Amino acid sequence: MSVALRDAIKTMVKETFEGPPGEGSMFTESRPNSGIFGTLNQLSADEASIAVNETTIAAHADHTRFYLWGTNIILKDGKQPEMDWEESWKIHFVDEKRWKQIQEGLRHEYVTFWERIDTIEWNELLIKEALASLAHSAYHLGAIRQMLKAVKM
Repeated sequence: MSVALRDAIKTMVKETFEGPPGEGSMFTESRPNSGIFGTLNQLSADEASIAVNETTIAAHADHTRFYLWGTNIILKDGKQPEMDWEESWKIHFVDEKRWKQIQEGLRHEYVTFWERIDTIEWNELLIKEALASLAHSAYHLGAIRQMLKAVKM
């Protein structure tokens, strides 16, 4: 993979999770903390457990963690692990402890992904996986931010 492509992926992944680097943005709001972590940090466990269209922000957050976990395995081993996609959506209520665990798990998978981008031997499959993970995470950021409007009413 070219250095320019690798760096572009890292920039977009960082914006998705941490928010924009300062003034301006590629696709999130320009204000600080508009990425996944900043958005989730403003929610209590009770708020993350409010159902919006039959799912919760907690479920979206954990599903994003689960997807990133799978991506990290693929980037490490070159093949997808067995994954129970339905199980990743079964979170309906979290207490503060579980909510913190979900956020910490998501941050761990993000850091692993971020670091792995620099260290793996890239091929077409791995590039596609990294780009899919970026798109998937950005989608869930958008979904969470839309749900936030209903939760914070």
